[in-house]
Amino acid sequence: MSLTDTYTLNNGVKIPVVGFGTWQTPDGNIAESSVLAALKAGYRHIDTAAAYGNQESVGRGIRKSGIPRDEIFVTTKLWNKDHGYQAAKQAIDRSLMELGLDYLDLYLIHWPNPVDFRNRWQEMNAESWRAMEEAVQAGKIRAIGVSNFHAKHLDELLKTATIQPTVNQIFLNPSDLQPEVTAYNEAHHILSEAYSPLGTGKIFKVAELQDIAANYDKTVAQVVLRWSLQHGFLPLPKSVHPERIEENAQLFDFELSEADMKVIDGLHGQAGLAADPDTTDF
Repeated sequence: MSLTDTYTLNNGVKIPVVGFGTWQTPDGNIAESSVLAALKAGYRHIDTAAAYGNQESVGRGIRKSGIPRDEIFVTTKLWNKDHGYQAAKQAIDRSLMELGLDYLDLYLIHWPNPVDFRNRWQEMNAESWRAMEEAVQAGKIRAIGVSNFHAKHLDELLKTATIQPTVNQIFLNPSDLQPEVTAYNEAHHILSEAYSPLGTGKIFKVAELQDIAANYDKTVAQVVLRWSLQHGFLPLPKSVHPERIEENAQLFDFELSEADMKVIDGLHGQAGLAADPDTTDF
């Protein structure tokens, strides 16, 4: 396995098994240089979102890399204020313009139940999805999916969808395995992407992970990302430090034992839990 190995989505599109996350990466030189560093380190999958406010810088980093567009998989997301058919159509075009791209590889609904649409989230997701399906037909997007969706949100979406979601990107790490969501995803051939795969930094202080990392002569980050891959998840590690970006890519020269996987699976709650999408205040 390597950074350029792929999973095949349920629509046949291939997606690199590790992505480079840009959440909380400041717009400007930092976002641009971190994307450049990631591409230089061998990543071919870049994940951003309208809400991150850094699409223009991410796009610049992609272009400056000199790597052909068709060798880089780019994901962005529909923000909460842009739910609905017309707003979503405009948001897709705005993301393409900011990124400076002719097409997106993957486009996700970022949250299922924004506070502004709490009394009609089902209708708004259906409308947004219709706009996304049209963008697929128009060649603007290769694959569409969701983020932070639970089973009930997906059940509602599937009532009207003509294109199946390919991905559900969720908070997923040893501290919160979200078993109900990942089981639903698997049953519906939806890939589970892991954002915050290293938790919120607290994961590095977990003694069991430090011990396991020492046994493999690896870092805690490498162990946790390897754990994610061995579960069949797609982790999206984020860093702005070139040496960490490179370190987080060194995942393919070791394998965690079944016993160690079980230990890591048992670390629930030690480094934060997923937010409830039905009670968030944004």
